Amino acid sequence: MKLSEIKEILPALENVEFQLEDGTFVPEHFHVTEVGQVFKNFIDCAGVIRKEKTVSFQLWNADDFEHRLKPGKLLHIIKLSEEKLGIEDGEIEVEYQRGTIGKFDLAFNGTTFLLKNKTTACLAQDACGIPPQTPKTKVSVLGVNQSSCCTPDSGCC
Repeated sequence: MKLSEIKEILPALENVEFQLEDGTFVPEHFHVTEVGQVFKNFIDCAGVIRKEKTVSFQLWNADDFEHRLKPGKLLHIIKLSEEKLGIEDGEIEVEYQRGTIGKFDLAFNGTTFLLKNKTTACLAQDACGIPPQTPKTKVSVLGVNQSSCCTPDSGCC
């Protein structure tokens, strides 16, 4: 989800809720402790220089159980970050700690913001010699004539 999208969604909401992919919710007394723009310059394993720019939100739980972040307040924080830091529109990456700090993509299901698990991947698979993965198919769904298939006592293998 891009920053411009969350800015369009927030005014229509009564509450700001974040839910993890496992179904658990970020406690409703969370704080947004940071909104920023992150620039990443890096080189991949094939020697290609790459640049990434994301908008970072950091969620934090405190012992402030009476705290409830309202949509208007989050929108104010976003607008302030755009004004003071020059943050540009971009994909949002959310930092949230559960045991260790996790980074999540952000989506919206119509009522709740969803923290989508991020994964790592090789960006230069063609240069690394990693063979492309082929989908695994069960023999039972191939539609092969069962009488022509090898059986343990058929002598074909």
